[in-house]
Amino acid sequence: MGARTYTGAVDVWSVGCIFAELLGRRILFQAHGPVEQLNMIVDLLGTPTEEEMKTACDGARKHILSSPFRQPNPQKIIQLTQGNDDAADLLTRLVTFDPEKRVTVDAALSHRYLDEGRMRFHSCMCSCCYTTPSNVRIFSQILDPVHEHPFDPRWEKELSHMSMFDLRDRMYRFVTERSPPFGVALTINPNSASYKTFTSSSVAQPSEFPPSPNAWDQ
Repeated sequence: MGARTYTGAVDVWSVGCIFAELLGRRILFQAHGPVEQLNMIVDLLGTPTEEEMKTACDGARKHILSSPFRQPNPQKIIQLTQGNDDAADLLTRLVTFDPEKRVTVDAALSHRYLDEGRMRFHSCMCSCCYTTPSNVRIFSQILDPVHEHPFDPRWEKELSHMSMFDLRDRMYRFVTERSPPFGVALTINPNSASYKTFTSSSVAQPSEFPPSPNAWDQ
């Protein structure tokens, strides 16, 4: 939509698209260009109000307002989530059109759909929990580990004031000088009965990558 302001809500939208791709094994808004992609978004979510488009650029806003009015298509969400009410609710919250109404990261992580997924993972796929010889599952006290030194959001703001070349150098140093302890390990158990299925699963193919951004106001 050509929005000029970047917030965490943009990342939440991206997570929603990835979530839908994991569920449907296809890119959610697969299109040949940005205009077609925007039409697909409106086909799913319905025509947004002018208030919901307040952060969009004029070009994208005019395109939507000049198009026929469309109602939301909840049936598509139901098909994607295979009738799972909790998954449908989470996906709907993740891809809400208005970024101010979109679910927050903390609220999404606390969603009941992830509660079930979290327990499934720790019941058979993780390496932080274990099963006793008497077949009793002993769960870790910390099911969602958090890093001791969270990423400082001020670092991202500093980047916005840099030139393209300074930004490139800064990002390169960040990646190359990043020590292993800076990340939280993904505790997958390779001996799990579900491990082979997990590693062989696939989603979108390279040929299905989304189109480049559109310069709406040009």
